[in-house]
Amino acid sequence: MHILRRKKPWALSGLLLLVMILGICSVVYAINSGQTSAKPEVEPPVKTMEIPVVGTVGKLQELLTQSAALQDSLYGPRRDMMKEKSMANVSVDEAAAPAEAPVANGKADYSGTNVQVQGVDEADIVKTDGNYIYMLNQRQLSIVRAIPADKMQLVAKIKYDNNNFNPRDLYVDAKHLIVIGDAYRNNPQPLSQEKRMIYPGPPQYSSQTCKAVIYNLNDKTNPAKNREIELEGYCLSTRKVGSSLYLVANRNIDYYRPGDPVILPSYRDSATGKDFQHLSCDRINYFPDCLYNAYVMVVAINTDNLDQKVDIKTYLGNGDNIYASPSNLYIAVNSYPRVQPLLKDSAFPEKQAEVETEVYRFALQGASTVCTGKGTVPGAILNQFSMDEHQGFLRIATTSGDMWNRGDNTSKNHIYVLDKELKPAGKLENIAPGEKIYSTRFMGDRAYMVTFRNVDPFFVIDLKNPQKPQILGKLKIPGYSDYLHPYDENHIIGFGKDTVEMKGWNGESQAFYQGLKIAVFDVTRVDQPVEMSRAVIGDRGTDSELLNNHKALLFSKEKNLLAFPVTLMELGANNTKKVDGAPAYGSFTFQGAYIYNIDLKNGLQYKGRISHLESDDYQRAGDYWYDSDNNIKRVLYIGNVLYTVSPGQIKAQSIADLKPISSLKL
Repeated sequence: MHILRRKKPWALSGLLLLVMILGICSVVYAINSGQTSAKPEVEPPVKTMEIPVVGTVGKLQELLTQSAALQDSLYGPRRDMMKEKSMANVSVDEAAAPAEAPVANGKADYSGTNVQVQGVDEADIVKTDGNYIYMLNQRQLSIVRAIPADKMQLVAKIKYDNNNFNPRDLYVDAKHLIVIGDAYRNNPQPLSQEKRMIYPGPPQYSSQTCKAVIYNLNDKTNPAKNREIELEGYCLSTRKVGSSLYLVANRNIDYYRPGDPVILPSYRDSATGKDFQHLSCDRINYFPDCLYNAYVMVVAINTDNLDQKVDIKTYLGNGDNIYASPSNLYIAVNSYPRVQPLLKDSAFPEKQAEVETEVYRFALQGASTVCTGKGTVPGAILNQFSMDEHQGFLRIATTSGDMWNRGDNTSKNHIYVLDKELKPAGKLENIAPGEKIYSTRFMGDRAYMVTFRNVDPFFVIDLKNPQKPQILGKLKIPGYSDYLHPYDENHIIGFGKDTVEMKGWNGESQAFYQGLKIAVFDVTRVDQPVEMSRAVIGDRGTDSELLNNHKALLFSKEKNLLAFPVTLMELGANNTKKVDGAPAYGSFTFQGAYIYNIDLKNGLQYKGRISHLESDDYQRAGDYWYDSDNNIKRVLYIGNVLYTVSPGQIKAQSIADLKPISSLKL
């Protein structure tokens, strides 16, 4: 007989204890390894693209010869590009984590530059740190103590008249002031025959450079120059993430025939020497499927450690627009494929070659960068707002074709979604045929797009499923928006021009732009977007820098504040409404800042306007005005004080009622 034995109590207790110990160990291991059930799975490391190295001057000449041979077979602007085969050499490399991106301004009660991506600073002509205002006026840098507002004081002025440097914009942080600009250098020809092959023929030539000058701000009355970095070429764009500064420069190469001298890219870093250094061919990479007669240089600088060596990556390539997230920088360039074969007995190609947008991605790893991918989409982008990175996907809005063509080659607009390897993941094509994109703004899982020909179709596009973008709704209204700015997740502000439809000389309906238009769109019901509030400023000819430069906008949701510079043109009592069948232009009546209150209950509410022009200036003005030193360029706030900035002066006024507090001549 088989007898079941009862387990001893101590044995059962030991088993339970063992289970408990194993459970505790597994939890400790999960916590230490960062893999608790509540935490998402760790993403695989970034893939680094293996890009061939040029290596020798002979190889460089061969690549440039291949590129130059195709110039006569391209449509559109010369891009010196050659397409061969797709890049397939990709290897896995564990990339360093990107620099932590600080929240813009934190909780400080002062305005920052209006940037595309929070945490990614963009250079501008005016900056503030909440106590001082820093501004550039042509070849002069001014530092003004702005607090208290009734005692503004110019504390420092740096002039660049005598050193061949044209400053364009600047950055400011707690430690440094960084001035970005253009310069020129004369390059003597070397004497040796070997070196003569990599320089142009004349005894001396002049080349443009992109220059960054870094100052220490310990003493704001006398900023000390810490470092200069100069890249041969023109400055495409810059970004700053935390203490890491990124410069992107293009250097064109005039090389067309075998035997012509080849110019190697060069740079100068004051931390390592006074003279320019040429980058040897073993420090230049190229993309086998896309060759350009140009260099693109991507440079990273650690501003917290100015003794650290600058990181320079150089490629045979080109660039048109820059977009940056806190983790990645993208360089986009429009390219033109070879023309299609001709039909028999035809002088025209069977199909017009379509422009494409090539995008190069660089992982931002603090004070260094690494190329992690390349992608291509049909069509051309408009500007930096045509690109956006969200949850590992890159979204791009493009236009292809010709708006004035009525056939298959008429303009069409598209949105493409690329995955983490910059491969196609989803697309939405052929939006608004016969029109072109005037503005795009990506906001989370949505995109907002304005196309235009005669009226303004405002599209709401769903991108929640990256594989299947779809149009949720659209609104057709007169006018168009050149720039879209988010108010909140369900409201967006458009800045552009009002329009009127009239019959043109050919009898067809045409749209003529009128005054400057601001519109607030409510997209709470995505299938039925509405224009909940609008304002039109002036008549035909009224303009604002904001329409082509987003940095000219001051917006604060917390303060219900909206402000931007305007040059106002108005039709007087003696003006005719039409000239030769078209709407007449207005005459100059005002230059300055327009200020609005904005909220969701009352929409746009005109608050007032401020000018730096004197009454004599208006008396002397004719039908037009010029870019004077008293034209307001930027508006900013510190606390409850609104500052308007022109090259000639700064004015302080109360935000509450716009009453003047003080002014300072510069």
